[in-house]
Amino acid sequence: MSTQVTLATSERGDLRVVELAAMRDVGVDAFITTRDGGVSEAPYDRLNLATHVGDDPEQVRENRRRVAAAANVAPSHLVTSHQVHGAGVSDVDRWAGEDLEGDALVTTRGGLALCVLVADCVPMLFVAGDGERLAVAHAGWRGLVAGVIPATLTHFTRPREVRVVVGPHISAQRYQVGPDVAHHFAHIEGALGEDHGDRQRLDLGAVVRHQLRRAGVPDQHVSALALSTDDTTVFFSDRAHRPCGRFALVARRLDDGASTRGAS
Repeated sequence: MSTQVTLATSERGDLRVVELAAMRDVGVDAFITTRDGGVSEAPYDRLNLATHVGDDPEQVRENRRRVAAAANVAPSHLVTSHQVHGAGVSDVDRWAGEDLEGDALVTTRGGLALCVLVADCVPMLFVAGDGERLAVAHAGWRGLVAGVIPATLTHFTRPREVRVVVGPHISAQRYQVGPDVAHHFAHIEGALGEDHGDRQRLDLGAVVRHQLRRAGVPDQHVSALALSTDDTTVFFSDRAHRPCGRFALVARRLDDGASTRGAS
């Protein structure tokens, strides 16, 4: 069984975040943002980090600047991607500042903070056993069907040594799907629960754990946060309120030499 972890929020500058402090043991600084600490107005209040949901671009830019500061990098070193609910993985070791597309980011470079955006989908952090390589990924049901988890793990030479953190996402109690979605997961034990008629409850966490296991990651290397997006006062939930903002999982290698804060 994977480990379920309960974490409290803490402050980083202007932000209130969930610290993934255990990752420091393998040389990675990582955290998950909440709604607190930004400048966006309703319905994106307050720390919306997405540019595609209708929020004021200047407010999003300021919110991202605050997240970059919390990660101790320059805004230009906060790496995001245009997420498309697929299995594309961008190798940021070759990144030169261009726009990226895909649902996972992987790097061995220091001085960069990788960032995936979510509001019900599953944010995940992958860290090699020696801490030399890290990845972040975004997965809703489409990304799980597409195979974003095994695609991300192909960038690690020893999947059995990878440590994975599964971040806040919509709970099975709140996630009702029809047969067009449910049939993709019927073979996974615990993934589906009955509801009414042809509607079922989908447990994204159960699907993630199953796919990680199939890809070679041992259960004991998987930590699932005991948090969900159901309580919309802490995290954004697209199912509960639309339009809404997006929160982030952010990760950076610690052995990056001199800080890049303020770099161009």
